[in-house]
Amino acid sequence: MIRKNSFETFIEEKPLYYREIDHKRIHKAYAILKPHIRQPLTIHIVGTNGKGSTGRIMVTLLHLSGKRVGHFSSPHILKFNERIWIDGQDISDEALEVAHQKLYSILGEEMSEALSYFEYTTLLAMVAMENLEVMILEAGLGGEFDATNVCSKELSVITPIGLDHQDFLGESIEEIATTKMNSISNDFILALQNEEEVYKIARSVVEERGVKCYNVQNFKSDYPQKYQEVKTLVESLGWAFYLFENTLTALLALEKLNLTYDIKGLKEVKLFGRFYNILPNVTIDVGHNLLATQAIIKVLEKEQKEQIVLVYNALNDKDYANILKIFKPYIKRVEIIEIETVRAVKLELLEKELRELNIPFHIFDELDEYEEYLVFGSFFVVETFLNRLK
Repeated sequence: MIRKNSFETFIEEKPLYYREIDHKRIHKAYAILKPHIRQPLTIHIVGTNGKGSTGRIMVTLLHLSGKRVGHFSSPHILKFNERIWIDGQDISDEALEVAHQKLYSILGEEMSEALSYFEYTTLLAMVAMENLEVMILEAGLGGEFDATNVCSKELSVITPIGLDHQDFLGESIEEIATTKMNSISNDFILALQNEEEVYKIARSVVEERGVKCYNVQNFKSDYPQKYQEVKTLVESLGWAFYLFENTLTALLALEKLNLTYDIKGLKEVKLFGRFYNILPNVTIDVGHNLLATQAIIKVLEKEQKEQIVLVYNALNDKDYANILKIFKPYIKRVEIIEIETVRAVKLELLEKELRELNIPFHIFDELDEYEEYLVFGSFFVVETFLNRLK
């Protein structure tokens, strides 16, 4: 069966967000697909923050070491192809189309049409990456019920966990960490965490499942020379401190899988959108929750930045009130950038919160070369800003 419409047309017809998902559907679809593709060694990345950068560090170092390797991440900033990175570059339109036609023909029309946007594109990534040696799959917003959790994995990587997507994952850190760590089936890497409850859940996973937990807290004592080398190199690259922590997580995963790499390859890692200087006076970051905000504040404090202008907007399920409260001592004002999504918080609610916090604000218009800007709030905010910058 050949799908008449192109992948671009097909995927645009699928809604991006769903209030409810049939979690059995992806397993049925994968059962149909599995006999038709091979699966490379698979690393599964789950967490609230840091998944994208941790995965990109791993995949870049493996690529530079000569491995055929791919990375599935989400969401994208400007173009869908960013989600599937193979052998050093985003997947081409042609390769996407080939993978789409193969997947559609295997699943059939009814299943292909029924799958959600994220479910279909997760399976699409598996088809596109079937001939590689290593595949790194980044979970979407969940863990146990995430579409990326359908296949077996050699190792799980648990990045920092915080409050986010409570509607889907639970109201407490304990509930969210449990949901995410329920995806673990083999040994796992545990990144540095802000919340003690996460370590508690990790210990229970080890006891209940008989798997090993490799804790990044021990990296410095286990690999003292490597720790110092990485710290020196990352500082020379001007990366934010949270990216140093994510680097340790990535390297520990490669160590435990006995995958060779050269630390100097970190110089080639491109972390677009992660505290990234797009202009001399403009930094963009796709972070959007309290955990990301706290990480950014650590950077601002370390760099002793003078008050900056925050270009900001938020999705309606984010704790924008507390995010702005945390930012207040560090910002001169907020410039609200309007984003086109039904999930955006209502402008009047955002303005009301800014007034109550006594933070000066206006609608973003243009950049002032004499001001320093931080663009923050979500992939939507960064995408809108970059399109305006063009």
